[in-house]
Amino acid sequence: MMAVQEGSVAQARMMLQQLSTRDSACRLNILEQLSACLSSLHEDVLEQRTDPFHTNSVEEGDAYIEGCLAGNCRDGVHESLLQPLTNVLRLAVQCPFKDVQEKCNSLLMEYKEKGVKVPRQCGNGPSAFIPRSEFAAAQNGRDEKAKDLFIDVFLQSNRLDHLTTVMGLHPSYLEAFLRTQDFILRGDGPLPFNYRHFIAIMATARHQCSYIVRLQENEFLAQGGDPEWLRGLPFIPDKLRRLAELIKLLVHQPWLITKEHLEDLLKGPSSWALSELVQAIVLTTHFSSLAGMVFGCGINPEIDMEGGHTCRPPSLGDDPGSPSNNNYSEELEGASSNVETLMQKLRELEEQTEPDETLEEKLRKFEKVEKQNVELSPPCDETCQDTADLSHYIIDPEFKYQDFAKRGEVSQIPTFKAQDYSWEDQGFSLLNRYYPDVAPMLDDKFRLAYSLTYNTMGKKEQVDTSLLRRAIWNYIHSLYGIRHDDYDYGAVNTLMDRALKTYIKTVCCYPEKVTLSHYESFWRDFKHSEKVHVNLMVLEAKMQASLLYSLRAVMWLYTR
Repeated sequence: MMAVQEGSVAQARMMLQQLSTRDSACRLNILEQLSACLSSLHEDVLEQRTDPFHTNSVEEGDAYIEGCLAGNCRDGVHESLLQPLTNVLRLAVQCPFKDVQEKCNSLLMEYKEKGVKVPRQCGNGPSAFIPRSEFAAAQNGRDEKAKDLFIDVFLQSNRLDHLTTVMGLHPSYLEAFLRTQDFILRGDGPLPFNYRHFIAIMATARHQCSYIVRLQENEFLAQGGDPEWLRGLPFIPDKLRRLAELIKLLVHQPWLITKEHLEDLLKGPSSWALSELVQAIVLTTHFSSLAGMVFGCGINPEIDMEGGHTCRPPSLGDDPGSPSNNNYSEELEGASSNVETLMQKLRELEEQTEPDETLEEKLRKFEKVEKQNVELSPPCDETCQDTADLSHYIIDPEFKYQDFAKRGEVSQIPTFKAQDYSWEDQGFSLLNRYYPDVAPMLDDKFRLAYSLTYNTMGKKEQVDTSLLRRAIWNYIHSLYGIRHDDYDYGAVNTLMDRALKTYIKTVCCYPEKVTLSHYESFWRDFKHSEKVHVNLMVLEAKMQASLLYSLRAVMWLYTR
């Protein structure tokens, strides 16, 4: 009987995957087969009832619940039914095809009426910070570009994940992001596909981001990866394990990377080719920066992940939306003073003539920003969003971000001068040499995140936000010791208050410690989509900073 159930579960899983098609007739046929498969599986489970659990006085639904063998149940639901029903729930909530949503909702209702404790989603939508209503336009098809992108994502991966849904608030950026991520994971490149996904796991595990780790574990297995590797670093090939030290530096303190770190990996019995190493660097910087986006936007676990669903009935305290988020739109309606104050500062900066400052004066302003960065203390040691143990994927877990400029000390690491080594002038061409095609994609993604604007601030329209965007981008770079000599860092302190700086630094450097209070503390009268844009800028500016340090080390291999 158990073997029959396992076969039915596998069959249901295969049918769910086959729903990733544009052919509506094919989807309808698969949904009918899925319904029959679930019905057969339900009957098999009912047949497992034993006399001690069964009485003639209970209805069929109660008999199902009471008849489940205790060792095979979770929250009163037999495991063999819970897995497919959880995926049915995921499709009922997330699938971009309405026919699939409707049929899956119908199936859930059917089994609920039979007395099965069907799973329900935990949380309220894709984000714990952003109300579900913010995503209605894309999910209901009113935003055609976002809708088309969502369909493409679903067809490729059989899921429309929460992170993609949140990024869908900015469809033009999402398009560039998806194109880049698809290329580095599935496109041309020297690394095997299983290596690519495992590097993503190693990078995001350093920030305790189980959301990305679990998704990448699934992708790793789908690519034929050895399940033994998921037991941790002792079980992976030596070549991959040797990368752990470089990943540690890239994720937390990229300014420490030297050509010696790379030389060590390029020689020995388990050596890396330089083209392989460059692809590994791109993967690491991409996914470690993406972890900040996950925590910064409060991305909820996927419905089929641990913590994403439950079969227990909702309690009185389960409000469909958090009180803070329910009041957010009301605050936006009534509050405009912060926006108006910032707009006034922008106007004053625009009207100022370019100051005739010496390089020393500009340097003092940069150093002032660096010193203020140090004063923004890291959050408490408590990890606020994710408690999963991912330590088996990392080395030296105590190694974390440290301020580039330490309080009261002269940094032993020289400031990275952007005019000496920039993405536009050096990084782009070097990356293009060793990892062709990805450099233009990254360049497009960087530019979109930096230049993205709808000329709004809160409820104000026709606003030029270019000075604010430049201040945020250059501030993020300053956290990693990168100085732009042609920039007046006085604008950073003019346009960015302490709450915004604290939030950005936390997302950048300690993303696993971001809380709802961090998110709500800055730009209280701005739209959620504008706060998501801040997170996109953090993602891209941080990735660019880490890439610059590592690509400069690659250049040093041949010039020093």
